Amino acid sequence: MRMTAAVAGLVLMVAACGGGADAPAADPAATPEPAAPAAAMGATHDVNMVLEGSAYLYVPASLTIKSGDVVVFHNVSGGPHNVQFYPDSIPAGAQEILAAAMPNQMSPLAGELLVEPNATYTISFAGAPAGDYAFMCLPHLAMNMRGKITVTP
Repeated sequence: MRMTAAVAGLVLMVAACGGGADAPAADPAATPEPAAPAAAMGATHDVNMVLEGSAYLYVPASLTIKSGDVVVFHNVSGGPHNVQFYPDSIPAGAQEILAAAMPNQMSPLAGELLVEPNATYTISFAGAPAGDYAFMCLPHLAMNMRGKITVTP
């Protein structure tokens, strides 16, 4: 980044000091418009992934959000953890929306493993249909690490 800025500055200096004909003045009409602000997102909700005693848990295990909200899963203790939705336990039409909102998937509807302490995984529910979204932690499924997000309009 610094190298790019230094090169750009050097090119600008050379162009300004070059002994050729004067460059035409910049056309103010050609100045690009500033980018429009991103659409406002809904609320952000936190879900901790923890090991308490011998129990692996999502805290909270049940969460109600609005369509457009964002859920941030935090690897607090007992990792690695992930979040994986059950394809047969989400509303019709939700699979494509979740797939687009889940980066670095291990498999369909399975978020990446969070290995590092305090790592997070964020999922946007923008455009998500109302209904229940059942999920689990794949590494701790045998220990019953499950949760549910209910999306309301």
